Amino acid sequence: MEHLRELIENKKYADFRKEIVDYNVQDVADFIEEYEKEVRNKLFRMLPKSLAADVFSYVDPEVQQEMLSSMSEIEAGHLIDNLFADDATDLLEEMPAGVVKRLLAQASPQTRKNINHLLNYPEDSAGSLMTVEFVDLKENLTVAQAIDRIRKIGIDKETINVCYVLDANRVLIGTVALRYLLLCEPEDVIGNIMHENVITIHTLDDQEEVAKTFQKYDFTAMPVVDSEDRLVGIITVDDVVDIMEQEATEDIEMMAAITPTDKPYMRTSVWETYKKRIPWLLLLMISATFTGRIIQNYEEAIAGAGYLVLTAFIPMLMDTGGNCGSQASVSVIRSLSLDEIEFKDLFKVIFKEIRVALLCGLTLAAANFLKLLLLDQVSFSVASVVCITLLVTVFVAKIVGSSLPLLAKKVGFDPAVMASPFITTIVDALSLMIYFSIATELLGL
Repeated sequence: MEHLRELIENKKYADFRKEIVDYNVQDVADFIEEYEKEVRNKLFRMLPKSLAADVFSYVDPEVQQEMLSSMSEIEAGHLIDNLFADDATDLLEEMPAGVVKRLLAQASPQTRKNINHLLNYPEDSAGSLMTVEFVDLKENLTVAQAIDRIRKIGIDKETINVCYVLDANRVLIGTVALRYLLLCEPEDVIGNIMHENVITIHTLDDQEEVAKTFQKYDFTAMPVVDSEDRLVGIITVDDVVDIMEQEATEDIEMMAAITPTDKPYMRTSVWETYKKRIPWLLLLMISATFTGRIIQNYEEAIAGAGYLVLTAFIPMLMDTGGNCGSQASVSVIRSLSLDEIEFKDLFKVIFKEIRVALLCGLTLAAANFLKLLLLDQVSFSVASVVCITLLVTVFVAKIVGSSLPLLAKKVGFDPAVMASPFITTIVDALSLMIYFSIATELLGL
């Protein structure tokens, strides 16, 4: 890429245009994005038409819109014609309706048909993710005829590695890999050599289920069929990688009590970020007032009995309980997302967490007991209250943290909601109630 920079600095644009075609499309996109807007748009216009659309599909969405704004409507329409339908749809979904209307008016009738077809499917469904550029074959074709067809139409298709065999009603009846075609005799008939047991995705399947299907079967492309098993498109593995990144980001945001957003962090305004965060913060703040009420109820009893030292250990107990609950909830949420466990495994999960809680609780209580007696020099009775509370809190936190995500999944909520913030708030209140109940029994508050 350093050589290309030198060509640009020396204004040898003809040489730049000639040599840029030898570089990887993704690298070219990254290279162009490094420059300021005016230079970037100028460099993009220098790209050969055969390369421009591919490069455009790899640049950042914000840069894509900047590039389009610098083009005439005819140029933009031509660019959209050369994009794969799924990439063009993703681009137009981010743009104002008026701009989309003008751009589609300049696109070819087939492009408009393909894009409108994809836009009609629900957001995050398989239908909205698929591309309609695939190679279809008839079962009565010979291998030689099939290869001729691939040569004629394959250049504009997203992938030719797998071809899809359709009947007269466009119902998917089989697949055949290009590699297999090359190894077969030219006179072999497609219907006799095709693979009939086809794994398919339905147009209304959620994108998360699509990603799981790809992960299960290790395919690079999968056919998408409608309710009558007619082939309407394919989804390729590059789209699935984007889905997995999006779903992981959504889970992380939900686990941090943030309403998920489709925009990158730097493209989200302060006001939008505020709106995504403040509802959860208000809800958690209100729920956290319960812990304050619990402390208030026991405040006079603690002071009157002369055990103010008990209040010094409240943060430690609450933090330890919250951490234990978070560990359990994150483990369960991740297992749910990978389909490793289901709601029917609830009691198995709880039983496992109880055993983990026993080991963790005894270790923490023993270490804390020695610390309280040797370093903090509190009385044996106070140390006993704190450590017994610690043991019970760990038990409760592990059970709450492991069960709530499963219960949320059962009733139709995203398990990620039941992560650190909610678990911590619930466990905080429970740990205080346990603490003061044990103190009342053992110290006579």
